[in-house]
Amino acid sequence: MTTAGDIMHRGAQWIPAHETLDRAAQLMRELNVGALPISDENERLCGILTDRDIVVGCVAMGHDPAQVTAGEMAKGTPRWIAADADVGEVLREMQTHRIRRLPVVDDKRLVGMISEADLAQHLTDDQLATWAESVYARVPSG
Repeated sequence: MTTAGDIMHRGAQWIPAHETLDRAAQLMRELNVGALPISDENERLCGILTDRDIVVGCVAMGHDPAQVTAGEMAKGTPRWIAADADVGEVLREMQTHRIRRLPVVDDKRLVGMISEADLAQHLTDDQLATWAESVYARVPSG
């Protein structure tokens, strides 16, 4: 059985909720990633911050990234998966919630992230096509 721990990218790092977006952007550059899980004061997942969030939700709105915190950008209920979860559970979680990045947790600690690139390396073409169709499909309006 292939698990989340088998396909995840190791070495993921939190950005504390109190850190500013300019620091988050610097950390993304250092780690060469486009998203960071956001942790609260108890090191619990409280959201995910993307490079797009910083640009569209802060800079394009005329806000100063040195004055806005990662926690202020955290919205909704964060999703995560256990390291020992089967890859089928990973796909269901990502498809159901239409997400492209999924933090992996073991014993309440962040141990990795699963991204589109990780899926591309570990899934069959059919699995990947089904995942992409469900995550990227337009949601009917109305």
